[in-house]
Amino acid sequence: MDIEDLGLTTGLILMGLFTIIGVSLLLALPTMWLWNWLMPAIFGLSEVTFWQALGLNFLSGILVKGTNITTASK
Repeated sequence: MDIEDLGLTTGLILMGLFTIIGVSLLLALPTMWLWNWLMPAIFGLSEVTFWQALGLNFLSGILVKGTNITTASK
């Protein structure tokens, strides 16, 4: 592996990390803000942290994951 390949690989890894961080922020922050704005006032629930909001997004993605019936039956 020469220096050019190493630089390209490092760049791709960094770009992937920044993408993961950006997507996490885009998903978790609105969830956290909306939860902390609505749920304590309406239902008396406690506020959530960024990591809890990220976990809620992950959990809801698992629970409401849809299946495509047309491809499942073939």
